Amino acid sequence: MAEIKSTMDMVLERAARMAATAPAETDSEDLIKKGMRLAADYMNRKDIDLAKELAGQPVGEQAEVKKGMAQTLLRNVVLPRSEELQVAGELAVQGIIGLAGKNRDIATICRELEQILKQYGQHKEQMTQQLDDAIRAQLEQQSAGRGQAGKMGKINPAMHPQYREELGRMMTGLNNQYNDALDQRKDMILQHLSTAR
Repeated sequence: MAEIKSTMDMVLERAARMAATAPAETDSEDLIKKGMRLAADYMNRKDIDLAKELAGQPVGEQAEVKKGMAQTLLRNVVLPRSEELQVAGELAVQGIIGLAGKNRDIATICRELEQILKQYGQHKEQMTQQLDDAIRAQLEQQSAGRGQAGKMGKINPAMHPQYREELGRMMTGLNNQYNDALDQRKDMILQHLSTAR
């Protein structure tokens, strides 16, 4: 019976040691979540100055709070498939610039992010227009070959059976290309923010 108690005591001692080391990790998680909440409030258009909020935190907690803020802001930098996403992305980039302070590297990367977001919309429109033009020309050529030139009226390329498939393929390639570029910049920002003091 004495052996059982000593084994039990060992297990309890080990559990106590593990519990003693756990609060530091929990504190870090709590600070990251606090930063996330502050950044979410900022994204919800509450009048928050993230740099001031960060400066108001105890010095030992600022790095973790800043990390949480950055994670939330960067999650909002996505391909602008709608006007709402475009506005949210621009606001998030401005928040990152505010967090970065006078860090020129981050400001440069943020300008690149803004350029990528802007170019995505332009590139998407160009690709769609090129596909429309190509299918329209193909349909007109087929019509002329059958001797029906001019009889078809206005041609809607989106009604062509291959249009959706081709557009989907093109958009997947475009989205992958731009997402890779965004992810690369986001990683660079996180690295710069984690090393900046």
